[in-house]
Amino acid sequence: MKKFIGPVSVLVLIILVGVFWWRYYFVFAEGVKAGNLNYFEKKGFIFKTWEGRLVQDGFQSPNPGALQSNEFRFSADGDSLASVLERAGGKFVELRYKEFLNPIPWRGASEYVVTEIIRVENTKNNENFPIK
Repeated sequence: MKKFIGPVSVLVLIILVGVFWWRYYFVFAEGVKAGNLNYFEKKGFIFKTWEGRLVQDGFQSPNPGALQSNEFRFSADGDSLASVLERAGGKFVELRYKEFLNPIPWRGASEYVVTEIIRVENTKNNENFPIK
């Protein structure tokens, strides 16, 4: 019986590590979202992370002839993205993101993590500037 305890405990440990990776580090989806940046802030109790909300207009409403807006809540990956997004409040932005199955505190409060800013557009005079 003692022969099986070692291999079984190693197998259980491998399964637990695999489940943890699957739930918190597996990238479920990647994509681009565009809309007006509503707010962007650094918050958290122990882990201070950058959190924001993008408001997307023009989605069809359940009521005929009406439009409804949709909001996209996200976390930003790093201070370099945050420095640009802090200055983009109220502007039209395009953001590339990764969707994880569950958030973890040091990555952010959202399952969606923005990894790149594709474009920021000044809606007043339509000045565009790409962000690399």
